[in-house]
Amino acid sequence: MRDPAGPTLSKTAFGALPGWAGDDHGAALEAFRRSCDRILGAPPARVLDAKTGDAINYGTTGDWQPVCRDALSPGAAADPRGFFERGFQAFAVTDENGPTGLMTGYYEPEIEASLTREGPYQTPLLAKPGDLQRLDLGEFDPTLKGETIRGRLEDGRFVPYPDRAAINEGALDPGELAVAWVKDPVDAFFTHIQGSARLKLPDGSIARVGFAEKNGRPYTAIGKVLIERGALSRETVSMASIRDWLAANPDDMQSVLEANRSYVFFNRRDVSDPGLGPVGAGGVALSPGRSLAVDRRTHALGAPIWFEAVLPGDTGPTQKLMVAQDTGSAIRGAVRGDYFWGSGAAAGAKAGEMKADGRFWVLLPTALAARQTALAANQR
Repeated sequence: MRDPAGPTLSKTAFGALPGWAGDDHGAALEAFRRSCDRILGAPPARVLDAKTGDAINYGTTGDWQPVCRDALSPGAAADPRGFFERGFQAFAVTDENGPTGLMTGYYEPEIEASLTREGPYQTPLLAKPGDLQRLDLGEFDPTLKGETIRGRLEDGRFVPYPDRAAINEGALDPGELAVAWVKDPVDAFFTHIQGSARLKLPDGSIARVGFAEKNGRPYTAIGKVLIERGALSRETVSMASIRDWLAANPDDMQSVLEANRSYVFFNRRDVSDPGLGPVGAGGVALSPGRSLAVDRRTHALGAPIWFEAVLPGDTGPTQKLMVAQDTGSAIRGAVRGDYFWGSGAAAGAKAGEMKADGRFWVLLPTALAARQTALAANQR
C-alpha cells in the first residue's frame, strides 16, 4: 500500500513482528488509553490528526473510537495482547531510504529555577508573546497540508519572528513574559531542545514548564555546529560532550547556542503525577518508555507503533509497542522516532547517548486497515 509521494506500508501479521510475544502489552495499553480519552471526546467526523498529511490515511476519530472504547474495557486490561491483536492490523513502514531510520531519545530535564528573578536565577524562560501568529499553509494550498509558518504582523506585512539572538538581545521583554528564571543558561537552552522541564525551586518544591509555541525559525543542532567548527567529532558528540565543551569554552558559548535560531516559549504547569512526563503535542501526559515523538506530517498522534532499535547500553534490539504522542522540529521522516526516556538526570544520560537505526510498524484499526488495503488494490 503506497502513496506515490509517501512511504510504503506492508501488511504484517502480529506473529511476524520481531519480539511481539515478549512485550509488556499492558504498559502499552495504559499509554494508549490516555490518547483514547482525547479521541473519544472528539467529533467522529474529525480527522485523527489535522496536521498529518495523506501519505498514510489514519482516518477519522470515528474510525478509532470503537477500538478506544474497547481499550477502556475490563476485557482489554485482562488480555492486552489479545486486545491489540483483535483490534488492529500492523503494517511495516518503508520510506525512500528503506525500512530503517534514525531513532534518538529525549527527556524532561530537572533544573534549578525560580519563579522570580533573584540571585543566580537570571536566564528567563518566556511565555508565548501575544503577537506571535501561526499560519496553516494547508488553508491556502491543499498540497501544503500539515505545513505551518510562524511570524508576526509589522506594517501590514507578515514577517518572520525574531530569532534566538534577537530575543536574547532584548527583542522581547522578559519582565512581561518570563514564566521562570533559570540558574544555568545551558540548562535553559536544553529545556528549549527538550520542550519541557521540571523546575526545582529554591523552597524545595517542584514545578513544571511545558511547550507553548516556538518562533518558527529553523532548528539547528548545536552538536552539528561544533563538529563543523572542529570542536567535536561525529564519534564523540553527545549531550554530555556538548555540555562539557560549553563549560570549558564560556566565551564561545553564546555564539554556539545562538547558531540555533529556533526559540521555544513555555507555560507553567503542575506536576500531577510524578511518574509521568509532561503533556506532549498529542495533548496527553507522556509515558516513559512508551511515548514516541514522530513526524506529524506522516504519522497521526494517538496511533500505536511497534518500535525496534538498539537502546544505549544494550547489545540487542529493544522491541516494544509505543504510542505516537509527541513531535519535534528535528523529527523528519516516515521512519524517524524520538524515544521518551522520562525525567531527570538518568533519563537525560540515556537520551543523550541514543542514536541508532530502527524500524517502525504502524497499527491501524482493522476496519480502517481493510478499507485502505482494498483501496490500494483497486488503484494498482
